[in-house]
Amino acid sequence: MKGAGTAAEDRVFAALANATRREVLRLLREEGPQPVQDLADRFAMRRPSLSEHLKVLREAGLVSEQRSGRQRIYRLEAAPLAEVQDWLHPYERFWRGRMKELGALLDRMPDDDRT
Repeated sequence: MKGAGTAAEDRVFAALANATRREVLRLLREEGPQPVQDLADRFAMRRPSLSEHLKVLREAGLVSEQRSGRQRIYRLEAAPLAEVQDWLHPYERFWRGRMKELGALLDRMPDDDRT
């Protein structure tokens, strides 16, 4: 089907659809690589539940896992987000155009200052 996303793109969008996973990505972006337990401590959920979210992120290519002794360290892998940006770009142009049209309309309207 023309215009349909690839399986990899679909996994990225599905991963980003969840607020917990977006928060994990934010934490990794802002604070750098972290052990799974440090990430789990930030959420009101059991570690196995967070591990499921991390699995989805890993399968989408948004995080990588490195073992260090008994710890698993997670790191942000931002490259798949470029696909999201590429997909969103035409919509950004659309909305910029609409806002420009709105600005022009407002500029043409008479002022309501009758004081």
